[in-house]
Amino acid sequence: MEDQSVVDVGDVRLAYRTWGDPFGSPVVLLHGLGGSSRSWEAVGALLGEEWRVYAIDMRGHGESDWPDEYAFEQMRDDVLEFLDACELDRVGLVGHSMGGVVAYLLAEEHADRVERLVLVETPPPFPGQLVADGHPAGPVDYDENAVPAVRAQVADPDPGWEQELGQIVAPTLMIAGGPESSMPQARLADMASLIPDCRLLTLGGGHHPHQKHADQVAQQITEFFTS
Repeated sequence: MEDQSVVDVGDVRLAYRTWGDPFGSPVVLLHGLGGSSRSWEAVGALLGEEWRVYAIDMRGHGESDWPDEYAFEQMRDDVLEFLDACELDRVGLVGHSMGGVVAYLLAEEHADRVERLVLVETPPPFPGQLVADGHPAGPVDYDENAVPAVRAQVADPDPGWEQELGQIVAPTLMIAGGPESSMPQARLADMASLIPDCRLLTLGGGHHPHQKHADQVAQQITEFFTS
């Protein structure tokens, strides 16, 4: 069964959803630009059969605060403070697109908090990359001011992001969306080669494999976390 809660972290309040046994091993899910914890509903419910799952609405998205300040470093620190507030010592961390960048930055800076890392269709830290998430038609459930801030950092990342990939100690699984994705798949392979213990898996489904192939993504994550 899914539950929804909020927690204060620094200067923002983050909303999040949970699934599974409260005493299960923790898995944290981070969504992409313009998304929310809703994008993880199917995967979260499946993972909740074995794990304690937390899916966060990142700052400026969903039911979380929209503070009009959006940098990846701030989002990384939000997640770190979320772990502290929820008394989560080490977690399995899963991020899609923007959330994947936040996830690997946390794994770089706070290796002691990330047990295993899964990056789903995550833009690599190379100049000139694009965030593939688009603008939906009609009302949106995120602060549109977040879009240019996030895209600017993805297109021109801090050089340290790439340099520190080699410092990630958590075993890492990268999931790619294949030729249907607008993200350059060859650059995902380049990124995978820089992470010491990393496997790249192409599932298909374009940029949102966790929504198009939720059962396969949940199965791959479970097998990876238990291997």
